[in-house]
Amino acid sequence: MTRSQRYPLLFSPLRVGPVVLPNRIVFSAHLTNYAEDGLPSEQHAAYYAARAEGGAGLIITEEHSTHPTDWPYEKLIHGYRPEVVAGYRRITEAVHRHGTPIFAQINHNGGQSSGMYTRRAVWAPSPVADPLFREVPHAVDEEEIAEIVEGYATVATHCRKGGFDGVELQCSHSSIVRGFLSPVTNLRTDRYGGSLEGRARLLLELLSAVRRAVGPDMAVGVRLCGDELVEGGTTIEDAVAVARMVERTGWVDYVNTSIGVATASLYMIEASMHVPPGYASFVSSAIRDAVELPVVGVGRIKDPLQAERALSEGHADLVGVVRGQIADPDFARKAREGRTGSIRLCLSCNQECVGRMGLNRFLGCIENPFTGHEHLGRSPASRRACSPPPAGGPVVVVGAGPAGLQAAVAAARRGHEVVVLEQREAPGGNVRLAALVPNRAELGDLVRNQVADCRALGVRLELGTAADAASVLARSPRAVVVATGSLPEDPYWVDRSSGVQVADVTEVLAGLRAPGGRVLVVDELGFHQATSVAELLADRGAEVEIVTPAMVVGQDLGVTLDLEGFAMRAAAKQIALSTDRVVTAMTDDAVVLLHHPTGREERRRVDWVVLAVPPQADDRLYLELAAAAPSLTCQRAGDCVAPRRAHAAVIEGERVGASL
Repeated sequence: MTRSQRYPLLFSPLRVGPVVLPNRIVFSAHLTNYAEDGLPSEQHAAYYAARAEGGAGLIITEEHSTHPTDWPYEKLIHGYRPEVVAGYRRITEAVHRHGTPIFAQINHNGGQSSGMYTRRAVWAPSPVADPLFREVPHAVDEEEIAEIVEGYATVATHCRKGGFDGVELQCSHSSIVRGFLSPVTNLRTDRYGGSLEGRARLLLELLSAVRRAVGPDMAVGVRLCGDELVEGGTTIEDAVAVARMVERTGWVDYVNTSIGVATASLYMIEASMHVPPGYASFVSSAIRDAVELPVVGVGRIKDPLQAERALSEGHADLVGVVRGQIADPDFARKAREGRTGSIRLCLSCNQECVGRMGLNRFLGCIENPFTGHEHLGRSPASRRACSPPPAGGPVVVVGAGPAGLQAAVAAARRGHEVVVLEQREAPGGNVRLAALVPNRAELGDLVRNQVADCRALGVRLELGTAADAASVLARSPRAVVVATGSLPEDPYWVDRSSGVQVADVTEVLAGLRAPGGRVLVVDELGFHQATSVAELLADRGAEVEIVTPAMVVGQDLGVTLDLEGFAMRAAAKQIALSTDRVVTAMTDDAVVLLHHPTGREERRRVDWVVLAVPPQADDRLYLELAAAAPSLTCQRAGDCVAPRRAHAAVIEGERVGASL
């Protein structure tokens, strides 16, 4: 089957104003935190160039700020500064080498900004405090609105000088334009408020100024929010009406789409795996039915088949694939060549992309250690892997969890013969267990992707094979990587002789224990372990309560945008959430808790306790090998060094495997 037969629409060209796109796959705008001193960096250029080389039909950069009052996060590109032009040229030249068009998104975050960096009041249509930043903004007057318009024109001019093929005005999830369009944040009574026509006045003035700045040879687009998902906010009917307005101007060449507000309903903008793919297609579909302009559809479209379906069903003319191309920059190329099975599918886990951004770190990927390091030519873990590997026996990796599999991939990439020994009958370690939970199955793609890489590189997987020091040394290895993971460890207060039964979360997920009745889940990890097992048991009919010493159950789910969804599901499943409580003891039929803000002691009469608590590193094999063969190159990776999350295991596995 040829590529045109497999994905005929996805790989057909499309004209967007003066620009012809080679295919319909868009690497849409998203934050990266790659800016240096407010300017585009070499990291930006290499990052975008990798996706261009990988076959993307269009790249749209992250936002470029249009005014000094807009500085919501540290590593923002200050597009109004003339110095940006050199960095723009570095980016556009790197992308154009691969024949890919590139647009720049320009924006002012308005009331969704912060005065922390500027030490100025933030600007907005009305003095309505943002729910995240909680700063009461300054309501701009008409003179300041004119200044905003001039700022957009200035940045558009810089983009033209910098070699971009087009510009996109962000009017969607975090923008002063969205603030003017929304009846929730625009309370004005002058000509920039009131009716939708008044609220859209700023957008139309911006489009006029930007079109004059870039001329007829660059594309101009707008990105609209189809539903803010907040009470009284912008609806799909509003978005459709605005799309018709901008089309009538004749200044716009395409419409991009979005859903949610970045500082109020972000969990629906960058939705986790609990949200079905294509969930936002109703937005692009409604707008596409209303206008003749090409429309970009978005919403967790993670493979080429979903993208082709979105086009064939008429939901969009172009498809935004962001996290899919963060995970695999060759997403488009592999799809075009019919190698769909080799695409490293995004997990929608949000741990290293959205999560790192929320922690003010630069964007990465849980399963691709090269993401964000393209400017180095290889992953940071592989920098020392310059010389060819020495001759000798195989590299033996013990453990087929994410650390062991990544170590095997990295070592095989270096040219080693690699064998992986795994005592279980299936690879994946604790990631495989986590993927057994309903609506978390996509975690299994991490294992699938790593196993596919292993097979492509000739790594031999020996499953159901226990390993000890003697059996490993009998293989005459030239090096060993121990990735044996971790073991459950009871907290001091656990009494397994009491009448309350105890199980570790891993035992429950593996099907070794089946708690029922009244179940108390103890969350000391603050991530998916406690919340996932609680939902699983509630679905089986158990009466479940989660207790945690933290102020929020599953507190780190906020970083990955899973917290809101879990809270809603917990309420629906009647899972009790009890915070600020430390477990201190067990009795024959109860668990003793300390409510530490008040010092009050509480008791829970339960049938089962399920532990989501810190495990211990299983480094026994490593210590045995170190004692039996001190001259052997033997390294650890993953939880057997220190129990952490999957992204740390992948990075450490890459580093160790590449160093051999």
